[in-house]
Amino acid sequence: MKKLFPLTLALVLALALVATEASAQRFTKRKMYNSVGVSLNAMNYFGDVVPKTNIASLRLGATRPNIGFTFTRRFAPRLSGRASLSYGRVTGDDAKAADDKDSEAKFRYTRNMNFRNDIFEFAAVGVFDLLENRNNYIRRPDFVPYVFAGVAVFHHNPKGLVGDNTLGLAKGDYVALQPLHTEGQGGAGYDSPYKRTSISIPFGAGIRYKLDRHFDLGFEIGWRKTFTDYIDDVGGNYVRSKDDLTSAGGKYFGYEITREGVPGTFTEANQMDEIRGHGKEKDWYIVTGLTLNYILSPRVKSPKFR
Repeated sequence: MKKLFPLTLALVLALALVATEASAQRFTKRKMYNSVGVSLNAMNYFGDVVPKTNIASLRLGATRPNIGFTFTRRFAPRLSGRASLSYGRVTGDDAKAADDKDSEAKFRYTRNMNFRNDIFEFAAVGVFDLLENRNNYIRRPDFVPYVFAGVAVFHHNPKGLVGDNTLGLAKGDYVALQPLHTEGQGGAGYDSPYKRTSISIPFGAGIRYKLDRHFDLGFEIGWRKTFTDYIDDVGGNYVRSKDDLTSAGGKYFGYEITREGVPGTFTEANQMDEIRGHGKEKDWYIVTGLTLNYILSPRVKSPKFR
């Protein structure tokens, strides 16, 4: 995963070089155009609450929907800029993802964490077409594969589902996890609470198909490299003492939810200050789906006569 980040930066630099070269070439404003689109997607995540600790480990049953809206401006024969606003959800559940008979997954099964997280994202990316179009939008190619990369700002709010407990929490409620400081965040000797607004590096590839004069249908897959390990609220160690958890919700999700073979039980010696998540690996989320774009006819100014 660490190798993907420099590749992303290289792609961004390549897009910038293409933009510089394209600006020096003759591509008149009459051939530039805008488009608007709506996308319907599937959303997945990679983090600590997955079957295996590798980026290819996704539980299809955890897939959730995502919807987005885009505005694209074509600047050059191969280069466009795109802004997008999207909303979607990612989920994870150790009880469903981890196999208690697998020695490598036993730890996650015992941890018994679950979460869901609604993510709002605003992204700005450069889109580089692998086939150029030096003509106007009407004469664009029928099929166009492309790659993209850029930067995004996202807001997230992980929540956990309450199960059986002895702390007076209502079973079946979803509780916001960040304010609970489940790993002691904010306390003496612990890290600061994580932020719910962060940045990510979106990159990926897709293909567009020309339906008619104004409409394109696209298929795209995009990865988001984030700089937080808390999309799932799991990133570091258990607290050193359960007394460091000051709320009932914090005690439940940071301590009592952990089980040792049987739901609802726990072994203190297996928890205090032990690894709860792998903080060296930041979380990712992935968006895959279809986009319908409508091309806005550019205005053609009539020549002025004197």
